[in-house]
Amino acid sequence: MSEMTAQLLEEALGKVVLTRLKGGRSLRGKLKGFDQHLNLVLEDAEEISADNVKKLGSIIVRGDNIIIISPSPAR
Repeated sequence: MSEMTAQLLEEALGKVVLTRLKGGRSLRGKLKGFDQHLNLVLEDAEEISADNVKKLGSIIVRGDNIIIISPSPAR
């Protein structure tokens, strides 16, 4: 992970992020932590789709499944 990526994720700690995964899934949650492999800890996570929102609670997302991470508007 580059230094710039780490800095951007540090700034996002405690904020809601939208994460798109391989296979087309999208998750939204508060970023609580991350590591050098881009594994993420999300709190109050939700799986979002076009017609449904499924609450997941606190989860760990493996970095090798992540396609993109972006800021998300507050819920």
